Amino acid sequence: MASSEAEILRTALDRWKPAVDAHEPDQVASAFTEDAIFQGLHPYTVGRDGVAAYYAAQPLGLTAAYEIRETRRLADDAVLGYLEVEFGFTDRPALTVHLGVVVRQVGDAWLIGHYQVSRLD
Repeated sequence: MASSEAEILRTALDRWKPAVDAHEPDQVASAFTEDAIFQGLHPYTVGRDGVAAYYAAQPLGLTAAYEIRETRRLADDAVLGYLEVEFGFTDRPALTVHLGVVVRQVGDAWLIGHYQVSRLD
């Protein structure tokens, strides 16, 4: 039986979130494909090294809480997700962003192949 799009997204994001919360940049990067396009709130990067560098620069105590808003199956091995993510900080108010992701099946794993954050104020 095939997994639902939301289950697939949770599989990938539940690998990403605890690594963000634990401030483990290399573990965060392992949730992404080798060639992932990554756009946080700073200039974009491609690949796991850029993802790891981005999260290494984030403050200790950063946490992520996500809620899936929409999903679409793009192909048997690709799912699109649109989410709301609240990033929590220890020294300032939380930041809520919108996140578009494409997760791809690589072997037995679902990994983030595209990640783009938007601030909609």
